[in-house]
Amino acid sequence: MNFALILFLLLVATGVLWLADKFYARKRRAPDAGEPWWVEYGASFFPVILAVFFLRSFLVEPFKIPSGSMIPTLLVGDFILVNKYTYGIRLPVINKKIVDMNTPERGDVMVFRYPEDPSLDYIKRVVGLPGDTIEYFDKRLSINGKPVDVTSAGEYVHRDRLYASAKYSENLGSVEHAFLNDGDKPAYVPQVKQFPQRENCTYTNNGVRCTVPPGHYFVMGDNRDDSSDSRVWGFVPEENIVGKAFLIWFNFNEPSRIGFFH
Repeated sequence: MNFALILFLLLVATGVLWLADKFYARKRRAPDAGEPWWVEYGASFFPVILAVFFLRSFLVEPFKIPSGSMIPTLLVGDFILVNKYTYGIRLPVINKKIVDMNTPERGDVMVFRYPEDPSLDYIKRVVGLPGDTIEYFDKRLSINGKPVDVTSAGEYVHRDRLYASAKYSENLGSVEHAFLNDGDKPAYVPQVKQFPQRENCTYTNNGVRCTVPPGHYFVMGDNRDDSSDSRVWGFVPEENIVGKAFLIWFNFNEPSRIGFFH
């Protein structure tokens, strides 16, 4: 469901009714006459829809985390806010950038339109920038030939399953974050798809090496062995970017999770 398109159509419909009432119908109503139904249930909603549309399109947009691919950073059921202007201002619905600002950096948690189905929003961590060579062999990440610094951080016990994953701390750019690895999962990438510019990637039994093409990004989930990401379906085009996630604003099961994250 394209909620932005639905909201835009509601904005147009209520806006037309509001204009019709303000500049035509209101002047022809008797002073003591009540508002007709189409004003009460249509035009009166226009200011509210306009405010929601502006906030959601240009400032912040709420999302709910549907899967465990970003554990331990984000959990299923987290409600997050996404900054819509960090990476530039885009026209709503068509997602075309009109004001250029910052670009994604390594370590950012980014929301984007899934390349295979742009009607779906995905959230992953930015690992590779345009021109980077990303290697993920034997479950060890390297960027441009340099292994990323990793330290052990104990174990993470999954709440919906009866097992624990090894937890590590990793530095990507200026961001230090946690990620998970399961020792019993294979190093190779399963079920690789035929994505655009797949020739930029080389797959082996030990993992994958990719060179990120211009205007694209390589993303991975923090739950490394339980994430379908750029290793599987390829690169994220710049035009698919929605914004930068920065805040957990609610979680029904764990209110203590409210706050900023890395």
